[in-house]
Amino acid sequence: MTEAELYSVYKGLYVPTHLHPPESLKYCEEFTFRPDDILIVTYPKSGTTWMQEVVPLIVSEGDLTPVLTVPNWDRVPWLEEHRAMQLSLHQRPSPRIFATHFHHTMMNESYFKIKPRVLYVMRNPKDVFTSSYHYYGMASYLVNPGTQDEFMEKFLDGNIMFGSWFDHVKGWLNAEDHESILYIFYEEMITDLKGSVEKIAQFLGKSLSPDVTEKIAEHCVFKNMKQNKMSNFSLVPEEFMNQKKSEFLRKGIAGDWKNLFNEAQEQRFDAVYKDKMKDVNFKFPWD
Repeated sequence: MTEAELYSVYKGLYVPTHLHPPESLKYCEEFTFRPDDILIVTYPKSGTTWMQEVVPLIVSEGDLTPVLTVPNWDRVPWLEEHRAMQLSLHQRPSPRIFATHFHHTMMNESYFKIKPRVLYVMRNPKDVFTSSYHYYGMASYLVNPGTQDEFMEKFLDGNIMFGSWFDHVKGWLNAEDHESILYIFYEEMITDLKGSVEKIAQFLGKSLSPDVTEKIAEHCVFKNMKQNKMSNFSLVPEEFMNQKKSEFLRKGIAGDWKNLFNEAQEQRFDAVYKDKMKDVNFKFPWD
């Protein structure tokens, strides 16, 4: 199926209509934030599911109950997805935890007024591309990726759901509400998950004991999290996500792009990256 059949255009970007019908986008526009809300912001395939596991455990101070009994899309709902409308989010006790794939410029009026706490997760765009390529091949509500070369051009041009990775990252890095945003990398979570848990806890004002920090990090190691049926999307019917084609949680590593890219693709990607990111003054772990 084509983009016209599967996607809507919202604020100039493609969003999958199945997940984001007009009424859910309207709900998101009218949503009222609280100052102690926690918002996990990512470009798709940058570590959202991982953070949906880590952050509730920090908030619960290591109590595993929420992550072992509640599906991650209800535990940390995407505000722009249809599910959010059904969860009575206004009745949830603080601190509420949400996720969004929105660009900074897409955030609603309440967000800019209230300035809730934001965890912005970034990942090497080559790995984002690689993960996306597999994901688009198994999800029925997304346009088939075609060949790697075809999908790469779409990715580099931003002609996929939620638009350009470059625009997304630059927009959030240039946000004026810096004091309420913690920037964190997928790669640093892989290298030092315990240190990342401590960093996030500190940002959220949570004082965790070393034992609790260790417990959270141990549960959230990718291979352990992948076994949690509340987080691995195995509850999603095969007609929407065919995990026989590709697991939703695949490898959880940095550098998997090296197993996918040929030399020409690497050069093409690097050239576009260099051009699009030339005006960005920020140290990325993959540069």
